Amino acid sequence: MKTSTGHAAAIAFDSLASEYDNTFTYSSIGRVQRRAVMQYAVKVFTSGSRLLELNCGTGEDALHFANLGLSVTACDASAAMVMQARRKAAKEDVSERLQFYVQATEKIGELPFDQQFGGVFSNFSGLNCVRDLADVAGALAPLLLPRSPVLLCVSTRYCVWEIFYYLLRGDLTRALRRCRGSHQKDFGDVIVPLYYPTSRAIEQSFSSSFRLVSIRGVGITVPPSYLESWMASNPRLLGWLEGIDSGIRTWPFARTFGDHMLLHFERLPA
Repeated sequence: MKTSTGHAAAIAFDSLASEYDNTFTYSSIGRVQRRAVMQYAVKVFTSGSRLLELNCGTGEDALHFANLGLSVTACDASAAMVMQARRKAAKEDVSERLQFYVQATEKIGELPFDQQFGGVFSNFSGLNCVRDLADVAGALAPLLLPRSPVLLCVSTRYCVWEIFYYLLRGDLTRALRRCRGSHQKDFGDVIVPLYYPTSRAIEQSFSSSFRLVSIRGVGITVPPSYLESWMASNPRLLGWLEGIDSGIRTWPFARTFGDHMLLHFERLPA
């Protein structure tokens, strides 16, 4: 039986949920890359507003926003990820500002939201599991108030670290896997297609209802998380690389060549 992309991604991330925080969220590289995103996000989203989070994972960002006074509706296709997020929320004194739903991004318009949101957030490549971002943009548009910010952190098509790392290891296939625009990732029980649209392609997908405000690089000199064992033993080097990242993340010829890029859109007036 054929497995849909959304269902395949849900199965894949179910298998990762119990260890995701240990392997990424609490890793040294994960903390650095998340800090780069959140330092910008807290300037964009207004305390007291309603935020819709796509691909919320284990709820780390949802909890952060809730602690800052936002009301967060967080969704993920993985039931196991959402279970981890709910467990975290139960330990915090912000549960009244948090709602979690098991819902794929491709079906976000099917949830019965009773009022419009003041922003949308998606962190760390959840949207790279979605083939047609124009459909996502179309579903999000009626859910948002005019001029609401939308922050999307996605994996880039051209990651300089990844290309050179795997070339040095003699692995041409992995070195160029993003450059082709998509590839199939094996998660053991399921194979998930991953997509790597360019910033221009994403802008075009959202152009009917959103305008692009800015693009920022995340992980330009800071390496991808699969180099955690090396970086964890070199904390001073990681701090130095983080400082360089901070200085060049808005440079036009650097911001789309890191591990991720953070795109800031604004909902156009109706």
